[in-house]
Amino acid sequence: MIRIQTGLTLSLFFIIILSNLVQLALSTTMNFTVPAGGKKPVSINLSIEDHVVIKFSVIGQTANRLNFSMTYPNGTVKDFGETGFLNYAFVCDDEGEYVLHFSNVDSSEDKLVTLDYEVQHYIFGIPQMLFLTLIIVLVCMVAVAAFVLMGKPH
Repeated sequence: MIRIQTGLTLSLFFIIILSNLVQLALSTTMNFTVPAGGKKPVSINLSIEDHVVIKFSVIGQTANRLNFSMTYPNGTVKDFGETGFLNYAFVCDDEGEYVLHFSNVDSSEDKLVTLDYEVQHYIFGIPQMLFLTLIIVLVCMVAVAAFVLMGKPH
């Protein structure tokens, strides 16, 4: 009985530690309107070595374009100019808040933006899903070894 309680306690302990160490992958799709003469910022919190893909398209009544720029946590601004479609991938060098700026100040019509971004987290240079798979395999191997050793008569 004590062995079962100890095993359950250790299992719960490892699950809690893993859930605190691992961040979930983030993938978001959203639609929003950038009003005529207005701006719309969208913030994304990222960690170092995160692989990010940003895609968006713009729909307007007459023109399907707006100004887009991105501000990095260190204050650097990358201006993509006036665009109606973007597919941009990058790897984060700095941890912090990245802000996507959608500007429609030069237009007299509202623009609908469809934004899709995906963030893939890496742990020790390994994709998060592969890392978790390796942890699960390791835990299963330890459990099988413990079961085999407990079944042998001493």
